Amino acid sequence: MPRVLHVSRQQAHIFSKTPQTSIRVIAGEGVEGDAHCGVTTQHLYLQRKDPTLPNLCQVHLLASEKLAALAVKGYLVHPGDLGENILTQNLDLLSLPTGTLLHIGADAVLEVTGLRTPCIQIDKFRAGLQQHMWLGHSSPGQHSQDAGIMSIVRTTGLIHPGDYIRVELPPKPHKPLQPV
Repeated sequence: MPRVLHVSRQQAHIFSKTPQTSIRVIAGEGVEGDAHCGVTTQHLYLQRKDPTLPNLCQVHLLASEKLAALAVKGYLVHPGDLGENILTQNLDLLSLPTGTLLHIGADAVLEVTGLRTPCIQIDKFRAGLQQHMWLGHSSPGQHSQDAGIMSIVRTTGLIHPGDYIRVELPPKPHKPLQPV
């Protein structure tokens, strides 16, 4: 059964987030007290391009299995280190279609918006790590991201480590995840 292993947030715009005992997600905004919380984009790069863009990256989810795979390659990465808000277990995040609803804990509902693009900040965190955040070529000249997924908050609620995640797929035809 899919579940939450860890939750994290960070008030400042720095790469890693601090593990918490719980996080509160706010409908239409994101994780309360997190630098990326807001109706419009809070990512500094996107803000420079257009500060009025909607925030499709309110909550970042990453699979714990990715951390285990990185450890095998010699990269010790702890919960929150890669900037994720929610570290999951037993959920193939990359296979979820756009629009999937994730019901977490008693009340919280997140809607999957797309893939997180592995950026240069990953190599600044750990030299050489960024290359391991790609799955390889999905088509000629294209790489597939493996840095987790992004979502928006549909329903306000508290999320704790240990909470179960119920997946609600959108109506067909499903749209594959794209970078956001």
